[in-house]
Amino acid sequence: MQSPSEFQGPPPGCPAHAGGARVPLHGPEFAAAPEAFYEQLRKYGPAAPVELAPGVEAALVTDYAAALHVLQNPDTFARDSRRWRALNEGRVPLDSPVLPMMAYRPNCLFSDGADHMRLRQAVTDSLARVDTHRLSRHAERVASYLISQFSSRGRVDLVADYAQMLPLLVFNDLFGCPAEIGDRLVFGISGIFDGVDAEKANEVLGEALFDLVALKRATPGEDITSWLMGHQSALTDAEMIHQLVTLMAAGTEPMQNIIAGALRLLLTDEKYAGGQHSASLLVEDAINDVLWNSPPIANYAVHYPLHDVDLSGSKLGAGAPVVISFAAANTDPNLSVGRQTLSKRAHLAWGAGPHACPAKDPALLVSVLAIEKLLNSLPDIDLAVPEESLTWRPGPFHRALESLPARFTPLRPDKRSTAPSSTVGATVGNTPVQQQGTPQKGRWWSSFLTWWKV
Repeated sequence: MQSPSEFQGPPPGCPAHAGGARVPLHGPEFAAAPEAFYEQLRKYGPAAPVELAPGVEAALVTDYAAALHVLQNPDTFARDSRRWRALNEGRVPLDSPVLPMMAYRPNCLFSDGADHMRLRQAVTDSLARVDTHRLSRHAERVASYLISQFSSRGRVDLVADYAQMLPLLVFNDLFGCPAEIGDRLVFGISGIFDGVDAEKANEVLGEALFDLVALKRATPGEDITSWLMGHQSALTDAEMIHQLVTLMAAGTEPMQNIIAGALRLLLTDEKYAGGQHSASLLVEDAINDVLWNSPPIANYAVHYPLHDVDLSGSKLGAGAPVVISFAAANTDPNLSVGRQTLSKRAHLAWGAGPHACPAKDPALLVSVLAIEKLLNSLPDIDLAVPEESLTWRPGPFHRALESLPARFTPLRPDKRSTAPSSTVGATVGNTPVQQQGTPQKGRWWSSFLTWWKV
């Protein structure tokens, strides 16, 4: 894989070469070398004109100080996308692939002021009730289950077979999902991320969340869904569903990318091989490396100026999307010296200000545990392909590996690994698996529950 220093600029033909043109953050060129694009975008000043998808224009903030200013000033920069002028004027394609990530939802991510405080408090209070010991135990059980599904094969795609599924299964427990609803949530969320039959996946996800809310209204339990529902903020069913969509999607996608990104470093980067630190410190260092240099959500936190704004020389129009580039801000050349003295958590991967991620500590706990469990279970695991052949999923918002093929010495099959009922020819992620005992993609949660009871 080429390093940023090997690029003198975006590939030939990229609009970044033409003065005044918007720079596209979609397509394989950006996915392959985002650092080169950020380098060119910095020449525009703190914010640069970009295209998130065909016909969807925005300003991308690449400067660390400017990003903090936007994130910490909600009185000037709002999150409610109903202020999006181009969308209101019919200038945004309604079938745009980025619209589901940007269109308004009645939840804390897309709200401001008193509405945001009410919805955010419901989330933070509910997350605060999560027992970290229970979370650790359950995450370890899920990791053991997933490893048992491929440990006798000697080969694995650590994205599709591990990093993608682990957060989904952990979240099913946190949100109190019974087997049947949990299976549909796994299918829906992973289907949206895969981009395969996304319309069907979105429909299944919506119906599953509606059923989950109805179930918890009738029989609440010790889970985040019930705690949200019982909170004094008195969320409506619509608010409940949209809060759950955001919590699950925002929890699973970044965690998947943290786990996969850190594993890539641990399997390929020489500074993590034969290090002098303990294994746990190596894992934490690799995760910190990912959060600083390749944040799982690379560009997001869309804001809308309440009026025309001059951001350190960059002109931002009222109601025009302003996207924070966590990736570019974290690697801002102005921080090259200061990063040595900054706190390890001074990166912007979790955001900042009133909309900063409320679940970063549980996410880090699960990510560290998942990586340690894998490395301890398969100590000789190694990358199965040349590092330069690894590819990244296209899209303006995330930094996500397509796959991470690995190999290891096969382990003797665990009797528990064959407990779930399954058929030959099942799929894991997008990968066909011709092996008895591996659950079909839509049956992961019920298969895990069956495995755990054996």
